[in-house]
Amino acid sequence: MRQRKPNRRRDIDYTRPGFYFVTVCVQNRECLLGAIRDGTFEPNNNEEIVRRCWRDLPNHYPHCRLHEFVVMPNHVHGIIEITRTNSIVGAGFNVGTGLKPVPTIAPAKSNIRRHALSEIIRGFKTFSSRAINRADESMTFRWQRSFYDRVIRNKRELAAVTKYIKENPRHWMEDEENPWR
Repeated sequence: MRQRKPNRRRDIDYTRPGFYFVTVCVQNRECLLGAIRDGTFEPNNNEEIVRRCWRDLPNHYPHCRLHEFVVMPNHVHGIIEITRTNSIVGAGFNVGTGLKPVPTIAPAKSNIRRHALSEIIRGFKTFSSRAINRADESMTFRWQRSFYDRVIRNKRELAAVTKYIKENPRHWMEDEENPWR
C-alpha cells in the first residue's frame, strides 16, 4: 500500500489564485462510479451525482472556476482554478455552518472571502457522498481520506494535465488506481 503524503504542502498557500490538479479516490478504491469497457467510460447513477456535485461547486465557492474533469470507476481527476474574484462579505451570499463552509476573512483591509483548495474538496466530497447515500440507502459511499493535488505552474503544464484528464479512460488498464491492473 502506498505511503500517505502529508495533506498539503506547508510552503503553498492554497487560497492563492491559480490552477490546481486534484485526484479524489473512492474509499478502498472500490469501483462504485461506473465501469470502463474498451476504453470508454460507462457511467452509473453515482457518476451522475458526482458530476452534478462537481459542477455545483462554484455556487458554493464563487472564487472557484472548474476546468477539465473526468470520473473514473474509483476516482475523479479535475482542475480547479481559484480566481482573484471572490464574493464580498455582506453582499447577499450568506455562508454558515452545515453544508456551507464557515467563512474565512482575507487580510483586515479586505472584505473578500477566501476558501482554500482543501475546503472546496471537502465540500465536494461531503455534497457527493450525502447525495449518493440518499439515492441508494443500501450502500455507504465514502471517499478516501484526503486527496492528491498538484499546483499547475504554467500554460504548458495546464495543457499537459488537461490532455491527461481527457485521455484517462483510454489508459484505465495501466492506471495505478485500477484494482485489476
